[in-house]
Amino acid sequence: MGADQHIVMLPFMAHGHLIPFLALARQIQERSGFKITIANTPLNVQYLRSTISKTSTNSNIHLAELSFSSTQHGLPPNTENTENISLSEMSKFFHASSSLEAPLRQLVSDITNQEGRPPLCIISDVFFGWAVNVANSLGTKIISFTTCGAYGTMAYVSLWLNLPHRSTDSDEFHVPGFPENHRFHRSLLHKFLNDADGTDVWSKYFQPQILLSIKSDGWLCNTVEEIEPLGLEILRKYIGVPVWTIGPLLPPSALKKSSSSDSSISIHGAGKEPGMAAEKIVKWLDLQEEYSVVYISFGSQNTISETPTMALARGLEASGKPFIWVIRPPLGFDINGEFKAEWLPEGFEERMKESKRGLLVRNWAPQLEILSHKSVGVFLSHCGWNSVLESLSQGVPIIGWPMAAEQSYNSKMLMEEMGVNVELTRRVESVISWMEVKKVIEMVMNREGKGKEMKKKAAEISEKIRRAKTEEGEEQGSSVFALDEFLRTTSSTKRQFSFR
Repeated sequence: MGADQHIVMLPFMAHGHLIPFLALARQIQERSGFKITIANTPLNVQYLRSTISKTSTNSNIHLAELSFSSTQHGLPPNTENTENISLSEMSKFFHASSSLEAPLRQLVSDITNQEGRPPLCIISDVFFGWAVNVANSLGTKIISFTTCGAYGTMAYVSLWLNLPHRSTDSDEFHVPGFPENHRFHRSLLHKFLNDADGTDVWSKYFQPQILLSIKSDGWLCNTVEEIEPLGLEILRKYIGVPVWTIGPLLPPSALKKSSSSDSSISIHGAGKEPGMAAEKIVKWLDLQEEYSVVYISFGSQNTISETPTMALARGLEASGKPFIWVIRPPLGFDINGEFKAEWLPEGFEERMKESKRGLLVRNWAPQLEILSHKSVGVFLSHCGWNSVLESLSQGVPIIGWPMAAEQSYNSKMLMEEMGVNVELTRRVESVISWMEVKKVIEMVMNREGKGKEMKKKAAEISEKIRRAKTEEGEEQGSSVFALDEFLRTTSSTKRQFSFR
């Protein structure tokens, strides 16, 4: 593989996509020496630049700005990332992202003119199917990258393309591509998908983009071959192109035994200031018993309503378990605003401080550093794929509270296929009681029965994840092999692809 090759990468404009793309770029660069250009809007390039400067020295990863004007699409000024977008504006943002096609075409043309040949390939986010047309017209290969797992991706793809819930009055239905006996429940569907009929604003975006992405030369998937056998089998069969499993895209420290992870390059850490010093959090964790702490976080973009916030607090207190809760203002308030005491039971935070039973961390916490600590016993999570990988890489089982995107499909898979998850509820506005919270926490934290079984399975998956990334002597892990195989076959002059 010649070091003079060039790859252009195009992530979707969301932190949960930008950071896996950057992690993939680093791995490709380390293994091949290829020049890599990550293209995105100016503010996202600024974010990536600050992340790169904090976490690496010299690098052959370049950043290219693609012009984008949010106001031209009816969005507030400087809206270039999903981070602070309201749900009502989200569909507008997705449609607006298609305007990146012309500047991407110009960028690839300029690279072709400067270097005398087109880039080796474009690695494009699976949401940007239009990049297939750009690549085909400019004579380069196109690879779609899904930052999610295989099962969640497959569910997302088939549900949007087929809308199977529209063909039945039943709450349970079959999703094309999945085994016949594998049923999905209507409650798994986000409101946008549940209401979709093929003519709505969301169908008009996702259906053409997914159909184009399926025409790529191959797909990269942020998962591990050994942990998602069903998801990978049905995804490969359904889309009919090679799928290389190159995950998990986590910092190397996350995959070492007894890691003390570099939280600055966690998916949720890049470019953020923690609500509490990492040293203070670790010091508190050091005082707790092994596997005794409940860690609660709903990702960088989610929050829950006032009533379930109150129920969650009461349930945590009643469980008697120590906890770390990454807390944000509830739904309907500024998610980055100040958290008010009235959203919690009276005197709750003071009681937790006095008893040293709980830490309430505002806005963001060093997630990998917390999950890798021996005192953490379970992760109450929204089941976003990046969080799932961070948790499972550390052998920490999950209590699921999925909210959006493919999170409910991830939660289903983690329960039914992996056995490492118990779902507490679904949706940001779920009505739950403190007794349910207490019951689920106690069940999962139990050293016997279900809790013991979940912990054992999570530890087994953690070991499979570590092995997939190993390269000791002649032993090459499946994810290392897949990345090398992707680079080899993409570098060949023939457009023939193979996968393990």
